[in-house]
Amino acid sequence: MEDDSAEIELLEQNLNKTHQISKRMISILTGLDTRLMKLEKSILPLYTATQKLNQRSLNIDRALSKIDEVASSQEGIAVEEGLILRGPQPGQVEVYMDTLGRLNAAIAFKSSDADSWDTARLVETGAKKLTQLYTKLVAEGSSGSPPIAGLDFTPVMFPPSLLASLKPLVAFLRTLPVPSTHPSHPASQTILATLKEAQRGYADMRGTWNRKALETNAKRVVDRAETLDGVVAGKEFGAWVANLLRTAENILLLVDLAPLSSPSLLASTYDTLLTPLLQLFTDTNSSFTSLVKRSLHKYTFHALSTYSALASSQVQWEALLARRGEGRKDANELRDGTNAIRGVCLRSFPEFLADLKLAATGSGKGGELGVGLADFVVSAVQYLDKLPEVERAVGSALHALGDGNWKMGDGKQVGKGQRATVGEVSETVLIQHYVYDVITTTISSVTAVSRTQRRGAFGSVFLLNNITYFHTRVLLKPAHSGLAEYLSKPTTDALASAFRTAKAGYFEANYSPLMQALSEDREKEKVGSSAWKAATKEKFTRFYDLLEEVGERHRMAKVLEEDEEARKAVGEEAVKLVVPSLQRFTQKQREKEFSKNIKLSAEEVEKQIRSFYK
Repeated sequence: MEDDSAEIELLEQNLNKTHQISKRMISILTGLDTRLMKLEKSILPLYTATQKLNQRSLNIDRALSKIDEVASSQEGIAVEEGLILRGPQPGQVEVYMDTLGRLNAAIAFKSSDADSWDTARLVETGAKKLTQLYTKLVAEGSSGSPPIAGLDFTPVMFPPSLLASLKPLVAFLRTLPVPSTHPSHPASQTILATLKEAQRGYADMRGTWNRKALETNAKRVVDRAETLDGVVAGKEFGAWVANLLRTAENILLLVDLAPLSSPSLLASTYDTLLTPLLQLFTDTNSSFTSLVKRSLHKYTFHALSTYSALASSQVQWEALLARRGEGRKDANELRDGTNAIRGVCLRSFPEFLADLKLAATGSGKGGELGVGLADFVVSAVQYLDKLPEVERAVGSALHALGDGNWKMGDGKQVGKGQRATVGEVSETVLIQHYVYDVITTTISSVTAVSRTQRRGAFGSVFLLNNITYFHTRVLLKPAHSGLAEYLSKPTTDALASAFRTAKAGYFEANYSPLMQALSEDREKEKVGSSAWKAATKEKFTRFYDLLEEVGERHRMAKVLEEDEEARKAVGEEAVKLVVPSLQRFTQKQREKEFSKNIKLSAEEVEKQIRSFYK
């Protein structure tokens, strides 16, 4: 018990000590708290002042950074401004375009209108410098003399090295601000005007260049036309027009190099590019048409062949002209040129027939004395030979002229009687009708000329020579196989009839007197032998005299000199006509023992007659 009391007392003492220690600790902590409060009150003003100093320091740092940024920016603008003002330098065009692009993009972020205007003026200057470079490159590719070629002409494009420089430049120029894409850009109007001027210059230079490339060959085509065959000359003119069209089609590719790509501006550019070519065509066609009009008879097939070539190019030409500006779409230089040459073609048909008729009056070369081929007959054959080569042009022109309207001065009303109206007749039939009139007019004229010869026998040789030539070259052996299509039955009948008539007239004029000299005289046979003998002797004498005259005539007037086959055929007929009659007459005289008057045997006469046709 006592031990428990002692422990409790010890615990109480310890508890009291702990209580006293706690009091002292609370007293110390209270004093510390008081001191801390006093310290805080002392430090708070210093802390507040320090915070303000830190904020000021931060503001100062920010200001210094901004000052550095502005200074750096001003330095960069000065460098870019110098670069823009100097213009694009060789090897630095891409750098120049990049710089101009950055300046243009920076306008949207400028804080003041004054800054925007300054930058816009710089962009405007850069745009002008680039368009100057563009114009310089185009001028470089369009200077000097273009390569000259013949009918195998190839349109001349920019050199590949220039194209490599032009294409990226044009692509950048198309990104520059213009009112349609950047309506609020301060320099858009000025830049648009600059680009328009550059594009006009481009179109003028390339159009002039293309004209120069075709001009020399155009003059050559007109100059050569005077010496070339008409069909060939017309085809050459058509080939030149085809070259012009190829050049115009290549212009469409050149439009890709135009700085402004809006449809209206491209149409205007194309029109400017095309104008020099159209003017060249008009001038060349006028020169060619004037040449034809100067001597239509000589240059008829120049006109027909050219008309055919121009008509075949009309669709392609109109497709090209459809790309021109609205104000020029109605203009069609090829159509106007085609109509001009078509008018000449329409004149040629009646005038050719009129020339053939004029030959019959003796005022032309065909009326001159002689037995050779008349010029107008040769011309008619050449004319007919060439017709199939220009059949489309001939058919179209005759259709426009009207069936039979080519017969000037005949006093016949077309569309009535044997021939139908134009609407009822195909072009092939129209050509057949015209060919019939050419052939019958030629036959009539050559017949009339043969009658003007003072000696009928020479006239018969003239007629035979010309009609045989005409008959052979048109019907039997035409130079162009296509002519047969235009020889209707009335035409072939007229040719055959004329040939038979000419041949009969030749034999009548040259060999009928020989046959008459050998005819029997019954009255003199009845009178008595002496009278009969005198008559027989006279017959032989006259026969041989006439034979000698025929021989002399044939030495002077060659029969079918250029056609050996036909000449031998005529000689064979002459032998068959004369020799049998002579043989019968000679045989009769031998029977009556009166053969001493036979100067030449039938075989010798035959040989002599054949010699006329060698």
